[in-house]
Amino acid sequence: MKQRFGWHVLVFLAPAFLIYSAFSAWPLADTLRLGLYATDEHGGVAFAGLANFQKLLFDPQWFESFRNAMRNNIVFFGIHTLVQNPVALLLAALLSLKGVRGAATYRTVLFLPTLLSVVIIGFTWQLILSPLWGLAEKVLGVFGLADWFGPWLGMENTALPTIALISVWQFVGIPMMLIYAALIAIPDDVIEAAQVEGASPWRIFWQIRLPLILPTLGLVNILTFVGNFNAFDLIYSVKGASAGPNFSTDLLGTLFYRTFFGYQSQVGSATMGAALATLMFLVILSGVALYFFVIQRRLQRFAL
Repeated sequence: MKQRFGWHVLVFLAPAFLIYSAFSAWPLADTLRLGLYATDEHGGVAFAGLANFQKLLFDPQWFESFRNAMRNNIVFFGIHTLVQNPVALLLAALLSLKGVRGAATYRTVLFLPTLLSVVIIGFTWQLILSPLWGLAEKVLGVFGLADWFGPWLGMENTALPTIALISVWQFVGIPMMLIYAALIAIPDDVIEAAQVEGASPWRIFWQIRLPLILPTLGLVNILTFVGNFNAFDLIYSVKGASAGPNFSTDLLGTLFYRTFFGYQSQVGSATMGAALATLMFLVILSGVALYFFVIQRRLQRFAL
């Protein structure tokens, strides 16, 4: 018997489709279109093809800004990958152990910073790390490490790692909960069988639990990649639009903001900003495509 098409499904999907199209798909398509235009000498907008992209990638002044922001973004992402995700894995592994007292309280406390406003986080850490009235120097002094303290947010070599670690502190709860959910979803029969065979907890983790959650770890890494290459608000709340000192904390998001609105010496241009946003989209799209078509398949095959 031939099944009838359920037209009621379209009725339920229509609101979500319309909202997504109006607020995500259409602005994205219009941004891609605007990147192909340029502002002429009379203030009008004319079709320019790939001229904006050529300027971003080949003009020395523009390319230096783009290269600096891209390099900083890679460092920002690298710190999250090498610090945030391993710490999240460790915390999730500890909280998933049976018999841990107050596990629910620990999960709540660790996840709580994620719920706070980024502006509040940035302002709070500015106060903590302030060399004039901050608590960081006093806390280090208690452990005899006062000489290690410095104006980390104001130094070119340490500003970006400091902000990245602040971001790690705030958002470590998200990968922790994703990994925790994957760990507790592992069937107890598998763990009990390994225990009967005499496997140690360390061996169970490395040879059983970790391989089974590899797809989740891959998902955590790609979410970290997308989030870091869209990062803007924490940098802006701590360092402002200039992303100083000497643009040492300038990411693609802050460069786009400064380009679009014309802060400081950067000439404001909506079309150049759209071109930069298009390059950001292509970078993120390339990373996501690489993950889904190459890495995810290998992780799923290895987990099986």
